[in-house]
Amino acid sequence: MIRTGIGLDTHRFEAGRPLILGGVRIEHDRGLAGHSDADVLTHAVIDALLGAAGEGDIGEHFPDSDPRYAGVDSIELLRTVVARLAERGAQIVNVDATVIMERPKLGAHKRALRASLASALRIGEPAVNVKATTGEGMGFVGRGEGVAALAVATLEMGSGAHA
Repeated sequence: MIRTGIGLDTHRFEAGRPLILGGVRIEHDRGLAGHSDADVLTHAVIDALLGAAGEGDIGEHFPDSDPRYAGVDSIELLRTVVARLAERGAQIVNVDATVIMERPKLGAHKRALRASLASALRIGEPAVNVKATTGEGMGFVGRGEGVAALAVATLEMGSGAHA
């Protein structure tokens, strides 16, 4: 059975934090605020995977009220989710994601983002796509206040996964 899930996440910018997207550190004057490393791209991918598997959302699995996840590397959370899905017989077919932010521009980083996510997802790079766009000056993204990310994941569910 083929299942598809959607993930969406947003984080505001905050001074004094590194900007981490898809497990890659991007040079910028501000990072993203959050309980973990605030990797908005990886969080969206996690939610897309969990949605496709019918397994709730990132907050249910890694609550921001739990001190164990303070400052955690979101790529490690993604690896945990991938392992759980594999144990249940789910195979990741592909992931497509979009990062929405004004600055910095991500064109030069897309290849690294794709490679980082593909490694954590345990799938080939051709099965992972990362795109970037802006808010065209509108809303919190357009004003440079934060970043949004959207991801879609397709899973092939095995016999041990939810029907």
